[in-house]
Formats: sequence, C-alpha cells, structure tokens
Amino acid sequence: MVYSLSNQMYKYEHGPTVAEQRADDLRMGEAAGALRDLRRHLGRIFRPGRRVRSGRGAGDVMAASVRVMSSVR
Repeated sequence: MVYSLSNQMYKYEHGPTVAEQRADDLRMGEAAGALRDLRRHLGRIFRPGRRVRSGRGAGDVMAASVRVMSSVR
C-alpha cells in the first residue's frame, strides 16, 4: 500500500492508531512465542552432557565392524 507524503508525515508525528498498535503487539507476541519455542527446542538438541545412548556400547560397535570385515575376506 502506498501512502502520500502528508499521510506518512502524519503517521510519523502522531504514531500508530490503537488498532495498529494492537495488531503490532499481537504480531510481536506471536514472534516472541515462536522464538521461545525455537530456543527451547534447540536447547534440547544441543544440551551438553545429555547424550542418548544406543543399545550398543563402543566395544559392540567395534566387534560388529570387525566381524563384517572378516566375513568379507
């Protein structure tokens, strides 16, 4: 939407209307909520010290790879 220069100057001098301010606040609240959810999700992914352990230990993985290598020969 294109506003005339006089309308732009009026809006600059007087600020947004109550309805425009309410809509801006609503958008900012939604953006803040989405950002909070994103930070929480990323925090769960990259939290140090909390690793999901698989059913195998490191020795099992090595033994499995050795078995595969020896069966190929």
